Amino acid sequence: MKTALLKTFGILGLTTLATSSYAQESVHMNHTASYIEMKASAGQEKDFAQFLTGAAPLVKETEPGTALWFALQGSENQLAIFDIFVDEDARNAHFSGVVAGALHDNATKLVEGGWDDGVVANINNSSVLSAKAPVDLYTATTATYIKLTAAPGQGDALAALLTAAGPIVADTEPKTLYWVALQLDENNFAIFDIFADNTGREAHFAGQVANLLKEKSSVLVEGGWDSGVVANINNFDILAIK
Repeated sequence: MKTALLKTFGILGLTTLATSSYAQESVHMNHTASYIEMKASAGQEKDFAQFLTGAAPLVKETEPGTALWFALQGSENQLAIFDIFVDEDARNAHFSGVVAGALHDNATKLVEGGWDDGVVANINNSSVLSAKAPVDLYTATTATYIKLTAAPGQGDALAALLTAAGPIVADTEPKTLYWVALQLDENNFAIFDIFADNTGREAHFAGQVANLLKEKSSVLVEGGWDSGVVANINNFDILAIK
């Protein structure tokens, strides 16, 4: 794996990486993830946020295979769930678990579009490419989710860049409390990260990985930096964490 990463860095023009970073290669190896962005029904924003906040203890008590679970609130009526699972079986257990059952039962009231159109239709499943291990997890107040679509023929190269980025984040971004790169399919990817506050987010977007992605995005990302990256940034307040 170390040799493969070095070859990747050569292709991408990266030349340095601290030896200690290779411990990051095993972070969330073989883990899976899900992201669900939802809209609260009219007048239900507060109740939906309270529902998601109250779900965190249930996830902790009943879902040992859910490694991380985040309830998120964005602008206006936008809410989301992001979670990491130890494997596919754990993800399946989550979607047949207590919290999913409660959301199903309350979706008609809380979620615009109800269960099928408001929840299930918005599930984005992915596999973990690379991650920075979480630190000071419960001090986090804000999160970012960015979906990226590879330019034609650039899926493998974008996957390689994102895979190589995890150790760099771990070595250079102390204010990024957790970072994970995800692959949804051969052409679609995402980044999820959390910060103690907006200063951490600002440091991240001024950091080495963001600059590398900006430099390479005209070739690797459909839409380039402005339309393919910046336009797809979703910022959230964190309601609850498991």
